[in-house]
Amino acid sequence: MDFNEYIIYVDESGDHNLKPSDPEYPIFVLVFCLFEKRAYIKETVPVFQQFKFDTFGHDNIILRERDIKHQTKPFTFLQNQSKRHVFMKQMNHLIAGCAVSVIASVIRKHELVERYVDPHNPYDLALKFCMERAFIFLNRRNALDTAHIVVESRGRSEDRKLKATFAEINREFNNLFAIVFADKKTNTTGLQVADLMAAPIGRHVLHPTQSNRAWDVIAQKLEKDPRSGTVDGWGLKVFPG
Repeated sequence: MDFNEYIIYVDESGDHNLKPSDPEYPIFVLVFCLFEKRAYIKETVPVFQQFKFDTFGHDNIILRERDIKHQTKPFTFLQNQSKRHVFMKQMNHLIAGCAVSVIASVIRKHELVERYVDPHNPYDLALKFCMERAFIFLNRRNALDTAHIVVESRGRSEDRKLKATFAEINREFNNLFAIVFADKKTNTTGLQVADLMAAPIGRHVLHPTQSNRAWDVIAQKLEKDPRSGTVDGWGLKVFPG
């Protein structure tokens, strides 16, 4: 079997259940990070590994946005403001230099419930939107061999449901994609990059006028309309709009 020259890593932010909904974060975000494999192996992975060695002395570290934000182990040192400033600056520099194309879908759950009598599951909607745009991305590059989409496992029942939804959507694209489930403890650079991007995208959609340095960096990675250069509807799909 021939495999695609690109690989896609996926992460999410927020609860995909329509009820109950966190009033402070009433959205669901799904992020696709598309890496060209040669650049990923030669550039992205070594740079992130070196960063871990320099910062922690070893590479058995999983960079999770939530742990960094809440300064939980092994990120308790970030309680020191000067160390946090240096760390966040380095993190933004890593993402800025990362050779990755980003496609994200943000589902506004309150609006979805208000507008539709029988709304679809936010995860299913976001997955369809992202897969549609990933297909366009790969088709434009004539990269139509089997493309693997790597997602974190969420448990046997949830994974089974996701696999069924994925298969249904995938048929629309002649089964171009193949899904891979990874354990949450898997130390995979691509999954960590996706994790670091999901929440900042969500915060930008919720509070577009607030300062958000992470978003400023991520915005440069979002897929753009080749004619107008806009990311709306291309690298970023917000629904309902």
